[in-house]
Amino acid sequence: ISPDRVAVTPGTSGAFLVAYAVILDPGDRIALGDPSYPCYRNFAYLLGAEPEFIPISEDTGYEVRAEMLRGKKIRAVHISSPSNPVGNLYREETLKELAEFCEREGVYLISDEIYHGLVYEGRERSVLEFTDRAVVVNGFSKSFCMPGFRIGWMILPPDLVRSAEVVIQNVFISAPTLSQFAALEAFDWDYLEKVRATFAHRRDVLYRGVKDLFRIPVRPQGAFYIWADIGRYSEDSYSFALELLREARVAVTPGVDFGKNRTDRFIRLAYTRDVKELEEGVRRMRDFLKNRQSYT
Repeated sequence: ISPDRVAVTPGTSGAFLVAYAVILDPGDRIALGDPSYPCYRNFAYLLGAEPEFIPISEDTGYEVRAEMLRGKKIRAVHISSPSNPVGNLYREETLKELAEFCEREGVYLISDEIYHGLVYEGRERSVLEFTDRAVVVNGFSKSFCMPGFRIGWMILPPDLVRSAEVVIQNVFISAPTLSQFAALEAFDWDYLEKVRATFAHRRDVLYRGVKDLFRIPVRPQGAFYIWADIGRYSEDSYSFALELLREARVAVTPGVDFGKNRTDRFIRLAYTRDVKELEEGVRRMRDFLKNRQSYT
């Protein structure tokens, strides 16, 4: 990859805004998985573009696949692997087919790869292995544990580089200089492997703790989330999350934050705390659910 294709941005959110700005005109449609990270659709709305929501589930491996896009009038498709909120990895075959579809149809492929480096089963693959007509976004907030520094990067197709420079110069000027210098010291691969191993252990602890409390459709392969089906208890994830917060003092994210495709029966759990706190959270949830069932 030529360094000329790399742009440093104020976090990955800055990169997404730039990518959408240079690819999408008002009224253009961008394909997004449902469920997916909510900021994707909000950036589209901000720029006057229209999300084309693609329902994904355990039946599709929580992947947006090329055959789901056929016949749709879209300018771009945006995926993430490992994904938020599910934590699944896209298969090599899926990435290759998406890349071929986008090249054939003149569609831009945007890939959020922020959770690369936090993979516990399998191996993460970049879409740049399969196509140059892709925008890849990554940053330092996840595997490098530097969220407050607001430093990210994007790799652009050659035809979008100049347009991205213009947007960045006018909207951000530059990523924070102090953060860029701090990021230079972050490439300690031995330490980063310890970070990955720590999150893998946390994943195992939380997964073991909740798999009998909720139905877990996908054992997460990466990132730091568990997508949990609460259907045996509730069909209203927002109310359930609020009840869990008030009664058990456990914070989870309601599935409805991530879309409309059956998300009212899911919550997202995060294993970003240490093991003792995760174990305490599981204990509180277990007691809460036991008491709740007794009450109902």
